Amino acid sequence: MRNLPRLFAAILVFLLLANAAFALSTKDKERVGAVLFRDKGCTYCHGASAQGTAKGPSLANIRKLLKAPQIVDQIENGGRKMPSFSDSLSRDEVDQLVHYLRAKHRPIPPPLVVAAPQSSAVSNPEQ
Repeated sequence: MRNLPRLFAAILVFLLLANAAFALSTKDKERVGAVLFRDKGCTYCHGASAQGTAKGPSLANIRKLLKAPQIVDQIENGGRKMPSFSDSLSRDEVDQLVHYLRAKHRPIPPPLVVAAPQSSAVSNPEQ
């Protein structure tokens, strides 16, 4: 019984250290955000490098125009012609997108890996 507080303290320290070990760095969040920007369809309206298209405005200077909470609000709730993405993005994904959009030097996502079609042996029973 005397060791119970020590055990709880040890468990708490372990959980805090484990949580810190899995936390992404700012650069990692920017890289993951770049992939999300590409893969979640942001490029459809805002362009591959966020330069803007006829469907959506340029996000090139968004870090100078909006603070992080304003970008979160825009992504989650939409506005003007932009739909809400609160149902399709987790809080972590929104955070990673914000890190990407606010990065001074935005990372380029790695190339999209497309799996090669598997060839299946076609049997011809008439042979």
